[in-house]
Parts: sequence; structure tokens; C-alpha cells
Amino acid sequence: MKRTSLAALLVALFGLVAPPAHAGPEHWTAQDMREAIPMEQLVRAPAFTPKDVEKGLPMSIPNGGGAWTGSGKITQTAGRVFFTMQGRKASCSGDAVTSTNGSVVVTAGHCVKYQGAFHTDWVFVPGYNNGNAPYGQWAAKTTLTTPQWQASEDMNYDVGIGVVNQLNGQRLTDVVGAQGIAFNQARNQSMYTFGYPAAAPYDGTKLIYCSGSTITDFLLTKDHGMSCNMTGGSSGGPWFLNFNEATGTGIQASVNSFGYVFLPNYMFGPYFGTDAQNLYNKAQTT
Repeated sequence: MKRTSLAALLVALFGLVAPPAHAGPEHWTAQDMREAIPMEQLVRAPAFTPKDVEKGLPMSIPNGGGAWTGSGKITQTAGRVFFTMQGRKASCSGDAVTSTNGSVVVTAGHCVKYQGAFHTDWVFVPGYNNGNAPYGQWAAKTTLTTPQWQASEDMNYDVGIGVVNQLNGQRLTDVVGAQGIAFNQARNQSMYTFGYPAAAPYDGTKLIYCSGSTITDFLLTKDHGMSCNMTGGSSGGPWFLNFNEATGTGIQASVNSFGYVFLPNYMFGPYFGTDAQNLYNKAQTT
């Protein structure tokens, strides 16, 4: 299978193909944000049903999906990402991480670029809550992705970054704080993942999380996998190692990327290796 066809095969929760482009909003109103379509519903993939794909998957973990009712830094660093894709107002998730420029938001590659074009009107809303932007809307100065995603949308490298402008003279992480980030970490560890799923049974109004043991995808990628029922709109949300529930802090080592249509309630995220590290290093000095 060619890598160029892999993205079309794997992206989770397929839906409507977008219509021709038109100008997007200059500012995302509460209604705009509530009505934004989960990114995954703007792409479509062919059916694919290999046999015995669930064999060997661990299915019992502490939390397979639920609202985050705690506090801590995660309620400020995690947020929704809004953008215009082919004329449609769409959404993903993202997370503010520590960086030299204090302006780096990590998300999925398909949340910055899809089918050869970068999205426009890209903003990050940390701490999003049911149409409210308690820490403001942070517009991207530039969006970046890995060379592999940019060239062929290889799902193994589905990592994107938004470098946001200052807001009211302040840098993003000076306002909301930042999570740590790490690369080339050991696989198959316990992790936490967060996002703003906006497709049923979720509605995008609140922060959702999953936690538990992870596996390495044995099908078409080398991604991390976790039992998790998050839906469209959660793409780009952070995966953490060593997450502390009391402080809401951890070390980010992946992002929500895709789910196989034939394997419900399981989510996958790319391994943060050297290419993701090079992307981060470029972004934090931009």
C-alpha cells in the first residue's frame, strides 16, 4: 500500500466531503465555535474490514472516556482548535507546551493540513468551555507539520503545530502555562489522553479524557493505541506520560490521530520520534 493512500484509509469517523471554499470568519464567535464541524466529518475513506483485527488487544483500562472533572493545569493548556477547511468551519483539539517562544500549540497534522492544503483562519482556544474562551482566542502566525505528513500525509507522522501570535502583548504560555514534551520515549506505557470530541455521544462543550495502558498498532502504522471512545473533534488532543491528576500536568508524547472504522472505541496516536522533535525545535524558534 502506498503511503499516499494511507491517510484516506485511516482517518477516523468519516463523514461529509466539504463544498468549495469561501472566506472564513475573521473572529470565531461563540456560535461559530459551537457549530464548527469535527474535522473528521469532512473527510471520507473507503470501507476496510480485515479479519481478526481485535485479536490480542487489551480492552480493560481505568477510563475509556469521560468528562475531566478535576482541575489543574490541563484545564488551561488543553483547548479546541478552530479553522476553515475547504470553506467549512471545522474543529480539532490542541495543547500548549513549553517552548522558547512561549507560543507553541501541538496538534495533529491533519488539523493544520489535509489533502494538499493548509487550513486557514486557524485559532487556538485554551480552556474552551461551551462556547466560552476564558483565556482568549490565539490566532496562528504560522502552522507547521512533519515532512512526511506534508509530502504524503503519512499517518505515522500525523503531527502538527500552530505557532500563535501574542494576545494583548502576552505570550500564550505566560497566560495559560505549559505542559512538558518529550521524544523517543519507551513504548507501551500507561498514558492519559485529552480532547474535545464533538461528534455523538459528545458535543464539544467540555474536556474529555481517557487513561490506561497502551499498545503499539500492529496493523498499518506504528502508532500508540489506547482503548478510548473519544469521537471526531478530539484529533490533536494530547497524550501524556507521567500524568499527575492532582496537578493536571504531564509529559506530552503523542496526539489523538485516528481510529479504525472496524475497531470502535480504540484510538491511535503517532509516536513522537526524531522527526516530531525536529518539528518542535523549528516551531519553538519561529
